[in-house]
Amino acid sequence: MRLEGKSAIVTGGASGFGAGIARKFVSEGARVMIADVNGEAAAALAAELGDAAVAQAVDVSKGESVEAMTQAALDAFGAIDILINNAGVTHLPMAMEDVSEEDFDRVLAVNVKSVYLTARSIVPHMKSRKQGAIMNVASTAGVSPRPRLNWYNASKGWMITATKTMAVELAPQGIRVNAIAPVAGETPLLKSFMGEDTPEMRAKFLSTIPIGRFSTPEDMGNAACFLCSDEAGMVTGVIMEVDGGRCI
Repeated sequence: MRLEGKSAIVTGGASGFGAGIARKFVSEGARVMIADVNGEAAAALAAELGDAAVAQAVDVSKGESVEAMTQAALDAFGAIDILINNAGVTHLPMAMEDVSEEDFDRVLAVNVKSVYLTARSIVPHMKSRKQGAIMNVASTAGVSPRPRLNWYNASKGWMITATKTMAVELAPQGIRVNAIAPVAGETPLLKSFMGEDTPEMRAKFLSTIPIGRFSTPEDMGNAACFLCSDEAGMVTGVIMEVDGGRCI
């Protein structure tokens, strides 16, 4: 029960890595808001996880929606101890100059602007309590970029730098900020990363991961639990690669 008594918001929490984090947090004693653009999926997972979970429909790229999410969490829990910035999107693999302006804007709005919006909304609350843990879900794409995912890679590189600068600025306020960098996993984004989900393409991706398998939601939940628990009280500004060795 490493998170007993703590409350958390997990964006993009209804599926994939976010759902894995939400499940782990509930199992470790936290109360969790599953915040997702797919409100029905968020409600279904919250119902499955029981009284410790609540659902909230949110568009993390919109300030008003993020403010509503924050207020709903405060109404439900009384305080916000942990923020997980997990919501993310990608564009399909292609030459950088062929990515549409619409897709570029979407990637930056969801992967980048959302971190600003949640900070603007939730950091003042954490500062008032002189405590808090923020964890951003970055990617190995921001550490060791693959070709043809240029603007997605760049958005995750931005998130890594944001994590470190947030950590430096907020440490005196008792707020820790870390990130995890997963490799591709069995999530709704996997097909988008690969372009096509075929045995050949999977084998190609797996050949770059020394441990020989994709990341799982459970892997992310375990890493996030440690980074957001009091056990990691001296850990801030870290980008933890949960990637089976891909970035070595």
